[in-house]
Amino acid sequence: MRRVIILALLFGGMSLILPLGGGQSSPALLTFGFLILAAYTSGELAVSLRLPRIIGYLLAGAVFGPSVLGVVGEGAREQLAPVSSLAIALIAFLAGAELRWQEVRDRGRTILRILVSELGLTFVLSFALIFALREYVPFLRGAPMATVIAFCVLFSSIVIIHSPAVTMALLTETGARGPVARTTLGVVLVSDVVVVLLFSGALALAQALVPPVGTDAPTVSAARVGWEIGGAVVVGAALGAVIALYLRFVRRELALFAIIVAFFGAEIARLAHTETLLTLLTAGFAAENLSAEAHGAALRHAMERSAAPVFVVFFALAGAGIALADVAAVWVLLIPIVAVRMAGIWAGSWLGARWAGVHRAEGRYVWMGLVSQAGVAIGLARVVSEVYPNRGGQLATLFLAVLAINQTLGPILFRIALARAGELAPEGRAAGTAEDEEDAAPEPAATVAGQAPDRSPA
Repeated sequence: MRRVIILALLFGGMSLILPLGGGQSSPALLTFGFLILAAYTSGELAVSLRLPRIIGYLLAGAVFGPSVLGVVGEGAREQLAPVSSLAIALIAFLAGAELRWQEVRDRGRTILRILVSELGLTFVLSFALIFALREYVPFLRGAPMATVIAFCVLFSSIVIIHSPAVTMALLTETGARGPVARTTLGVVLVSDVVVVLLFSGALALAQALVPPVGTDAPTVSAARVGWEIGGAVVVGAALGAVIALYLRFVRRELALFAIIVAFFGAEIARLAHTETLLTLLTAGFAAENLSAEAHGAALRHAMERSAAPVFVVFFALAGAGIALADVAAVWVLLIPIVAVRMAGIWAGSWLGARWAGVHRAEGRYVWMGLVSQAGVAIGLARVVSEVYPNRGGQLATLFLAVLAINQTLGPILFRIALARAGELAPEGRAAGTAEDEEDAAPEPAATVAGQAPDRSPA
């Protein structure tokens, strides 16, 4: 009840302050502070209901966003876009820093076989479903066969994407480091590289079958895709080497240095025209493996502490981006699409685990960590809507509605998987008690989830 009262007071305060701006969009700093407090409180409320904190962050964004209460409007979301970009850069770097070369070498075969089976089967099933329902899909109804095939391929290449952001947040919140957690993390990280390549090929095929209208439409070439991927590895490795040198010879002001790394890394990737996620992921991997283990751990913990409020606002903004009216407009299609996607992930992961000959728990539970979607998937849907403003915009609307469900169910399923696999911390830190939070203070889980030891996230 106390947390509900806090949320009501925050809403009342914003309702009194916003009219003072003469109907203009709320200042970015005010919205940022409001989202930290509101999302953090909602996260604690979710914990009291035995749900992951991320669900609270997402729901806070959805409730206070444009679709419901309108406290966080479209203008405020645009102003806070750099926060989302910073969060994605931090997440990518931390994800890469979680992997040691020895573990990649030991688990590489398992990760690749699960990924190939899961992505391949999910893509085929999603394509078959959308093709079969083409007369019920707004952007395919009455379209020529070439258009149907092109957009079925585009939609399927996006719907198979996972969410490293949600996976990382759940792992740091729970402190899970067992086989299911590590295999899931490896799959979602490698999948980012694979799906970018797959989507680029799908978009090139769609442009060949259905040429975009207008001369300014973006184009995709093999050389461009090759540089975005290969260049990202080169640039990221160089950046990681510089970070490793800093950790070896300086090692001061790591909290500030961590934020600078994310900012400059994202900007360098933009200027070099490389894939940002892959660039920062490679930088984190290189920095971790070129540094002493203690130095790398110190940087990770400093980055997690510095990024705590950024992550809270990032997930709240993701929730605010869910257009509930768009979800309601295509609700008939959502259940079969979400169900078939989950079936493909489950069957593909199970087959991949059997193929790799891994422990039974990985075959049973890894799929539950692959349901979430966010970040990269949204960006790719926007690319389609830019290339094809009409049909592509309708495709993006349907996909965002599917994403809204996966984004909500994914964290819940992943936490259930970790619990069933016995990989959650025995103290039950996610329960949210004060004693548990104190016990977990040395761990990074609390910080990334939006709480810092002995102080408010604000």
